[in-house]
Amino acid sequence: MSNRGGIDSSITSYLEADHQVLFLAVKAEFDTETIRLWSGDYDLTIDGGTYTGVGTLLSISNIEDTLELKSSGLSVALAGMDATVLDLALTENYQNRFITVYLGYLSGGTDTTVGTMTLFKGRMQSMVINDDPNGSTITVDAENRLIDLQRPSNLRYTKESQQYISTGDTCFDRVQSLQDKEIIWGRSSSNTGAGTGGSGGGGRDNGKNVGVQEER
Repeated sequence: MSNRGGIDSSITSYLEADHQVLFLAVKAEFDTETIRLWSGDYDLTIDGGTYTGVGTLLSISNIEDTLELKSSGLSVALAGMDATVLDLALTENYQNRFITVYLGYLSGGTDTTVGTMTLFKGRMQSMVINDDPNGSTITVDAENRLIDLQRPSNLRYTKESQQYISTGDTCFDRVQSLQDKEIIWGRSSSNTGAGTGGSGGGGRDNGKNVGVQEER
């Protein structure tokens, strides 16, 4: 695992330590606000952001780490959520918004973060809210960006599609006019029967025409 790319050099030595103080943190980026939660029971500052401690109320599904080029989904559940989180879940557009899961290390006996590494980063796809006598639970399903490889792009070699990708690009402006356009390729019809016999000028013309035909 220590050879995995993207690991903060400050925590490399902790990966093989006999005693580790680990934590999980989640950052969900909604349009109007970013929700930051972690598995402790007090507020923790990570990379300049304040993460609210929710303890065992936060649960994360197994994270699959594979060498294959494929998307591995993830589920994040939060029980007993407060009014702020519930309001975001009910009113915000969440689909395709980023969600990131971090694994972090604390310096033993302190609330100082030694470092973090990204376990998963993807986009929220679905959200389910369950109410029961014990409270509300919100579950978010997310997919890695690689899931886009399984979806059709619905883009075509047309002016409209190109404008969607790059406004002002005129690359495909004349594609539609070419659909029924007749294009004459090769030598002109006036030379069809030129110089089929004889010598002199006719012979030179014939040789020239043969050369053009061979080049085609």
